[in-house]
Amino acid sequence: MNRILPLKLALCLPVALLCACQALPTLSGFGAAPATATTAAASTTGAAAANVEIPMASLPLVERRESLTATGYAVISVQNHRLPAQQRLLAIRAAKLDAYRSLTEQVYGLRMDATATVADMVVQNDTFRSRVEGVIYGATLVSITPSGDDTYETTLSLDKATVQDLRMLYLGQLASKNK
Repeated sequence: MNRILPLKLALCLPVALLCACQALPTLSGFGAAPATATTAAASTTGAAAANVEIPMASLPLVERRESLTATGYAVISVQNHRLPAQQRLLAIRAAKLDAYRSLTEQVYGLRMDATATVADMVVQNDTFRSRVEGVIYGATLVSITPSGDDTYETTLSLDKATVQDLRMLYLGQLASKNK
């Protein structure tokens, strides 16, 4: 029995380390070099740091892109104004806000709450609620174009260095809240 325990530890430890290394790039690998992502992992004492090379192919697709893009849409005719020119301006603003919301979802994620009520094996009520919260700065306006007769489309872009800054700011805020 005493011989089996060290053998199990010897087999389990490398597997645990590999799993931990694979989880690292999701928050810290976004600003990595094109060929590989280098992650510095400090020891528990903080005295030494080890570099872990992670191939770009193993990073999530969102982490490999040069920038994030988001498109927002708004209908002109539903805007709350009587003048058509003002309705168009309000639709452009609404489309831009929709694009910012989409960028925020990509950077911070989306919180989903869902409930379903089933009675007699039939769905009675199915409710979904989503919420996104975050700060976006440094977005570049790519285009504002009419889409069809009654819709505006706005596209925004956010480079990966800014996304990394936003994520680090978010993680810092989470850490300060937990103290």
